[in-house]
Amino acid sequence: MTALASRMADIQPSNTAAMTARARALRAAGHDIIALSQGEPDFDTPTPIAEAGISAIRDRQTRYTATAGLPELRQAIAGRLKTDHGLDYAADAIIVGTGAKQVLFNALLATLDAGDEVIIPAPCWVSYREMVALAGGTPVVIDCAAAEGFKLTPAQLRDAITPATKWLLLNSPSNPTGAVYSRRELAALGKVLKQHDQVSVLCDDIYEKLVYPPARFASLAVVMPELQDRILVVNGVSKAHAMTGWRIGYGAGPRHLIKAMATIQGHTTSNASTISQHAAREAIAGDQAHVPDFAKALHERRDLICDRLNRVPGLSCRLPDGAFYVFVSCRALLGTRQANGQTIANDLDFALYLLERFGVATVPGSSFLAPGFVRVSYAAAPETLTRACNRIQAACEALVREVA
Repeated sequence: MTALASRMADIQPSNTAAMTARARALRAAGHDIIALSQGEPDFDTPTPIAEAGISAIRDRQTRYTATAGLPELRQAIAGRLKTDHGLDYAADAIIVGTGAKQVLFNALLATLDAGDEVIIPAPCWVSYREMVALAGGTPVVIDCAAAEGFKLTPAQLRDAITPATKWLLLNSPSNPTGAVYSRRELAALGKVLKQHDQVSVLCDDIYEKLVYPPARFASLAVVMPELQDRILVVNGVSKAHAMTGWRIGYGAGPRHLIKAMATIQGHTTSNASTISQHAAREAIAGDQAHVPDFAKALHERRDLICDRLNRVPGLSCRLPDGAFYVFVSCRALLGTRQANGQTIANDLDFALYLLERFGVATVPGSSFLAPGFVRVSYAAAPETLTRACNRIQAACEALVREVA
């Protein structure tokens, strides 16, 4: 038997993928399952984007590209960053990867040595801590309270920075909470960062187009231009353009970092799918009319699901400002019992109870380093969300009756 590397002892599989896989297995076995566990919009890829991919195939655009991506795609990304945020990046300061996930990992692998620390505000995306560990770094997880909107405060950042700190990993809008940092909040964090030249910032902006008024997306590189040479902006086409399966993400940052990331990519995957790159160019440089339409639909779904869940006994949630998740506290239900006598001891028990007894797939908050919550995706049709909320309410009322 092949022995595994010692690092694998501390790496956990993605619970988002695990819950989605469990939901699929139950559905395949004939169960009626509503899957609200995966970070995937239910919209179809817009036709002009799909047609650009089809045209690439018909035009025989099926060979290798430059490792860092098609020059015309990188130029389109530079143009989008300039148009949307006033940020100036040359094409050679941009890399295209197989999803934003690869871009994030390449950046960490290119920069972390043993003992280097990465500050991760939690609740956070399931892969951040594991990526840091795989790259040889030390995750420093900071618990960001619900009372603070699940956001990192300047005092927390100041206290967490040490001489070993290499990165701050900042995700706004946030997965799983939907929290969006304001310009004022970013400026306050930036003021702390200015005092620590060794700390760079990995800005995961993958949900930037999905923000609901009165909240507005702000880029740290815009708010604090003096920090731009210490910032890697990471984004992609998966969420705002409904292209999860096309697997295209990108990073924009200092040239020496982009060059190092391209070197790693050249020895691992090489270029991202050529066909997908042509489709992504259309998504980024083409008509953007579908983006506000997607955001409007998600805004309406957010209001629907938050209203319903906040009326369910034992549940409570904040109104998220962005992305398409609601982070629901189930703490009031911990310690209750199911009809079969089994105790709901933690958020994993609650998520499994919803899935296996009532057919609704969510993700336990402990997966996002925030026990006592579940993440519910509202990237589903309103009628599907209504059915899911009916089931969740029935599940919680059954537990309440047990303790009553």
